[in-house]
This record gives sequence, structure tokens and C-alpha cells, in this order.
Amino acid sequence: MQSKEPLYRLKEIANILRSDGGCPWDREQTFSSLKQYLIEEAYEVYDAIDSGDMENLREELGDLLYQVYAHSRIAEETGAFNVDDVANGISDKLIRRHPHVFGNEEIADSKGVKIRWENIKKSEKAKRESILDGVPRHLPALTRAYRIQEKVSHVGFDWEKIDDAVTKLDEEVHEFKEAVKHESQERISEEAGDILFSMVNVLRFKGIDPEDALRATTDKFMKRFKHIERECAASGKVMHDMSLAELDELWEKAKGND
Repeated sequence: MQSKEPLYRLKEIANILRSDGGCPWDREQTFSSLKQYLIEEAYEVYDAIDSGDMENLREELGDLLYQVYAHSRIAEETGAFNVDDVANGISDKLIRRHPHVFGNEEIADSKGVKIRWENIKKSEKAKRESILDGVPRHLPALTRAYRIQEKVSHVGFDWEKIDDAVTKLDEEVHEFKEAVKHESQERISEEAGDILFSMVNVLRFKGIDPEDALRATTDKFMKRFKHIERECAASGKVMHDMSLAELDELWEKAKGND
């Protein structure tokens, strides 16, 4: 099996695992049962990219690729489609949505490419009532907000400049502060959501992925907190027994190590 073309080899392995003489666990899997692994593998690819470890990235991309083959094999068993249909489908789509490459159209810049892409996509998905219907509901909340704002901006529903978006963010922060003082939990939650949505919009103007921004801050916090834990352990102290002032002092030292 080693000598066969790599993608054909993977396809054959996926088929064998699902066969009567294959793996009992693999034969039991369904689209629904594999969903969690599909998401996990995608996030592991994300982590590998951030780590800069190319060997790990190669491995994780392989795990993600296998998910495509596994789902396609299940679909093939029902007569719905197979992995070749998947490959042909995405190939045809890429050609259709790049008329400036595979056709005679001329597009000046990447902004024009995005607008043309959305217009072609809209014509392909004519049954959809809204341009927002194609944004998956189960995306991470910050990413979903970013994608929605990006899509509506392509049809002109957007602030003229980033200063307007920042002003809106300031308004939402003020409303949140007032809600914290006087309003219900539900109202506070609503205002907090407005802040997050507005913050995502500001980041979008700068081309900053909100997930990346929050992930980096969370990683920074973890690094600093672990420094505090190490300092406490080295001095024989227990964090629960330390004052906030002592912990703040350690925190400032941790910040100096960034």
C-alpha cells in the first residue's frame, strides 16, 4: 500500500477501516459522532501554526485531511457523494470564484476580489434569503461577529471610518457601566454583548482577528500567573495565605519578564 499515490492510499485506508473486516470503532462512527474530532483537529492545526513547528503542522494537517476522507466515506456508503465529488466540487468553486485568474475579468486589488467573491457566492446561493445565512451559527462567537460585520460591509452597511466605530464602542462602554449600576443581569449581559460586538468591529477596521487578540492576551495572563505560582513555590508560600498587595507585587515582576 506504501507505493500507491498518497491521496489514493489514504482513501483506500479510510475504506478499509470502514469495511466489514476493518476497525469496529471506525465502523460505528457517524457524521454526528465525528463532529467533535473534526473541530478538535482544526484547532490543533491552529495551534501548530501558532507554534511555528512545521513537523507538527504537517502531522495535524494530515489528521484534518483524514477527517475529510472519513466523512466522505460515510457519505459514499449512503450513495450521497464520495471524496472525488468533494475534490471536484471545491475545484469547480475555486475556478468560478476566481474569474480574474481563470477567466477574462480584471480586478485591481484584494478588496475587489473579496467583493466579487461575495457577489458570485450570492448568485450561487440564490435560495438564501440573506447574505448572512451562510455564516455558521456554531462558529466561535467573536469569529462569527467578525464574519457577519465583514459580509455586511461588502454591501455598504458600515461605518465610514474607524473613528466612528471607536465612538460607538465608547457609547456601548458607557451604557454597560450604567447597566452594572442599575440594571438586571439580563440587561448587563446584553450591554456586554454590545461592547464585544463593537470591539470586534473596531478590530475589523484594523484587520485584527479578535480571536487571535483575545488568545494572545489569555496566553500572556497564563504566563504571568504561572510565574507567580513558581515564585510562591520557591519561597514556600501558599497563594491563599498571601495578601492581594503581595500578589500584585509578584504580578508586576511577572510583567517585567514579558
